[in-house]
Amino acid sequence: MTVQEKPYPTVNRMVDIFGEWLKHRRELREMRELDAANFGQIASDLRMSSADLEALVRQGPHAADELPKMLSALGIDHEALARTEPLVLRDMERVCAMCIHKRQCDRDLAAGTAAAHYEDYCANAPTIDGLGPRANQ
Repeated sequence: MTVQEKPYPTVNRMVDIFGEWLKHRRELREMRELDAANFGQIASDLRMSSADLEALVRQGPHAADELPKMLSALGIDHEALARTEPLVLRDMERVCAMCIHKRQCDRDLAAGTAAAHYEDYCANAPTIDGLGPRANQ
């Protein structure tokens, strides 16, 4: 194997992270270029305020990556929830994206202790607890 053929996973990961950052910056610039009326219409179509939409865009495309993992840790079928309660799931994604407890959540998910501790910090806990048996239909 020549030097050019050797994989460099750390370098590749950094390039991917930088590429995602650049893409996110472009998305933010595009958002700023929208006039207030168009932006407000998009927010209205999504049934949220312009401020909430702007905050969500600023969080980036991976802001709610923890939610499917949390649902899985709790034995809730993400796909079934998307079919049966799509609006509830969308709201849960919004709440997750804006969460300030990402580190705790990530630690618990990695340690396999999320099911035991999520109610202590997860803003989606009341919604999750309210789903009951509907979540896995």
